[in-house]
Amino acid sequence: MRLKQILVLPKLPDRIKALQELAHNLWYCWNWDIIKLFIRLDPDSWEKYYQNPVEMLSQLPQYILQKAAKDEAFLVNLDRAYDKYQNYLKIKKWFTYNYEELQNHKIAYFSLEYGLDTGLPVYSGGLGVLSGDTLKSASDLGLPMVAVGLLYRYGYFRQFLSRDGWQQERYEENDWYHMPVELVKDENDQPVKISLVLDNVPVQIQIWKVMVGIIPLYLLDTNVPENSSKAREITSVLYGGDKDMRIRQEIVLGIGGVKALKALGINPVIYHSNEGHSWFLTLERIFSLMTDKKMSFQEASQYVWSTTIFTTHTPVPAGNEQFDSVLIHRYLGDIVRQLGISWKDFLAIGRVNPNDDSEQFGMTVAALKYSAFINGVSELHGKVSRDMWHNIWPNLPNQEVPIKSITNGVHPASWISHDMIDLYESYFGPRFTEMPGAPEIWERVYKIPDLELWRVHNKRRERLVFFARKRLKQQLIRRSASQIKIQQAEQVLNPQILTIGFARRFSTYKRGNLIFSDIERLEKIINNEKYPIQLIISGKAHPLDNPGKEIIKQIVDFTSHEKFRNRIIFLEDYDINVARYLVQGADIWLNTPRRPQEASGTSGMKAAINGGLNLSILDGWWVEGYGEETGFKIGNGEEYGNVDTQDKFDAEAMFNTLQREVIPLFYDRNDNDLPVDWIKKMKASIHMAGQRFSTHRMLMDYTNQFYVPAVKTSLRLQNNNFELNRQLTDWINRISYSWDRITIRDIEILDLKPTVYVGQKVNVRLHVYLDAIAPDDVRVEIVSGRINAQEQLLNFSPISATLENNQGKDGLYIYQAEIECRESGRFGITARIIPKNENLLHTFKPKLISWW
Repeated sequence: MRLKQILVLPKLPDRIKALQELAHNLWYCWNWDIIKLFIRLDPDSWEKYYQNPVEMLSQLPQYILQKAAKDEAFLVNLDRAYDKYQNYLKIKKWFTYNYEELQNHKIAYFSLEYGLDTGLPVYSGGLGVLSGDTLKSASDLGLPMVAVGLLYRYGYFRQFLSRDGWQQERYEENDWYHMPVELVKDENDQPVKISLVLDNVPVQIQIWKVMVGIIPLYLLDTNVPENSSKAREITSVLYGGDKDMRIRQEIVLGIGGVKALKALGINPVIYHSNEGHSWFLTLERIFSLMTDKKMSFQEASQYVWSTTIFTTHTPVPAGNEQFDSVLIHRYLGDIVRQLGISWKDFLAIGRVNPNDDSEQFGMTVAALKYSAFINGVSELHGKVSRDMWHNIWPNLPNQEVPIKSITNGVHPASWISHDMIDLYESYFGPRFTEMPGAPEIWERVYKIPDLELWRVHNKRRERLVFFARKRLKQQLIRRSASQIKIQQAEQVLNPQILTIGFARRFSTYKRGNLIFSDIERLEKIINNEKYPIQLIISGKAHPLDNPGKEIIKQIVDFTSHEKFRNRIIFLEDYDINVARYLVQGADIWLNTPRRPQEASGTSGMKAAINGGLNLSILDGWWVEGYGEETGFKIGNGEEYGNVDTQDKFDAEAMFNTLQREVIPLFYDRNDNDLPVDWIKKMKASIHMAGQRFSTHRMLMDYTNQFYVPAVKTSLRLQNNNFELNRQLTDWINRISYSWDRITIRDIEILDLKPTVYVGQKVNVRLHVYLDAIAPDDVRVEIVSGRINAQEQLLNFSPISATLENNQGKDGLYIYQAEIECRESGRFGITARIIPKNENLLHTFKPKLISWW
């Protein structure tokens, strides 16, 4: 059977047509004034259609729309919200104020998932939510960003539990014509399409557009009639299928994403890969430069390296995407041949050890090698990443591995409850909304009266409890539970007692069951008559992660025990909506990862910015966020080689902190029943999170440290048909040719006294052989500092040595430097040679470092 398709749109009365425009820009999801309009139209429909205003408008009876068009109060609020929206689109923002000359140079942002709102389910968890928050802050700050991802037909799975508590997955097909996405069409009203060849089979890709404030997000879709069933399934499920499916998805994202931007006439000057999934974009960029600009592979690679930002998120080697060489060859063999490099040289790009034929092709490894700007997502994660990947730069001390740290953040307006936002606006003033990201506004949190802050927080805890009861009741009805159990669900939890939230992906290292490691102790804490607590838990395990599913089952089993029934519940189908209620209403946000495996974590930031206090292992972002005044720590950052020992120690520390610090402080009330010291911590927590852990601050860091230097480098290298880029590539090739022959032949310590004291200076002379390399092309450095028992230098700062004369005889040169002995103890002195070129963003290129 064949069908002719036509698209039927809802007919809104002229007076409320602005609703249609507001519904098609995700700006609505962080603006309560607009959300209130849709709720006011029909609150039941708002929930029924998963807070998706596009579908809601298409399903509402015409009489409701007609009624709204005649409701003067509704129209006044609609006009106010629409004017605010129009002003937002036009107003001059942070980026323009600071970098107006760069406003027209696009930043391309690539991610495999985007968590923007409940009504657009193309995300699974933290990585996607971070990407979504990034786009929202990019819009608020006015960054010239364009984003690329995939449009998943079924998105991520919906979770439900069997009667015995085992996670089940259900996939629901997304109806894109009833979601805030729009098919991109050409001037002939035909879908814009690009094509790839995968395993000798052509694949057609159409492009959908989502507006996130002022930021366009383009999502690629292979579910088109021209494609084979195998090709159509590429964009069917997020994180589904086997390695074959994953590599095809990542090729479509990377190579297809660059092609899509080109087809749309968008020419970004820099690219930001959020995790290694999109690294294949590098190949398409190189191929385009070779084809369009007649560059060699080396020239194109140098330019791409100079204009690429890479953020790594995974602190465990096994968690980084890898593909075997057979699979890589199957899908990329022809592309590699077009690039004109050998298969061995290509595989070396994705290997830590290029000569190890057994090593798989690592997407993270390739991204690290092809990015001049690299960062981990917290200070601790940056250090872990430098230690984990130092073998890519084998001649560098770990502390100098070029991986920086830019700590993640959250988008405040998306996660702060509307009740709390109203309170903040009352005391922070108009700058709270007019100048998002301005850190000084958060100082005003201390002006909020304790009673007002506590009243709002109590209200949000009550909302959380009522929401949890409603969800639990729905879960029980779906499982065909008895009427008695369903009625009991309306009585679980107490809106007045200390409420702990725990919600995240259920992976074993996150230890979702740590609090259940001592059941007797937990029972005494939970059911303490004077100081009771309750626990609300939610989260999903990956469909193939049976150990994670087993943890969920254990927790659900415990919740069914009579002693925990009214105090601990598990909410199914964790998503953005559930997360909002939890972080906005919990008193304590519990986080128990096995250090140092939490790269950053952002859920605790969301709780903190709402006034919740963190009780967490010192891992990820909490290493930076914790202070005695801002929350509670579990342990002191200890790391044990034995997992069982680690878990036992951390569990004991967690229970001790809970019993000795958290619970007493919450229930310590003054004559007005206010927990004054607790509220003091709440204010410090809000101040800390708002000032230091927003995606506004995060993106300002990316802009100042990465984006702006990368854009300026791109523009400089492009001048005169990329002439400077060609010269730079020739320079690298020239010094690389002679590099293996240069040496530091001797280090002399001049006038060395028998005894040297702290603060004393020592003169050092170096005898350096540079072969055919000119002194102007290198920097000779003295590296000195205290050494440990293994004769390794500890903290040090390199000092540039000065060339004594330019007349090198037979390639030999004399350099001299003066160093200061800064600490007592054994002091070590060595030297090295590294390349020097003002057009290189950094000179720590693998293989171009020569030590004494």
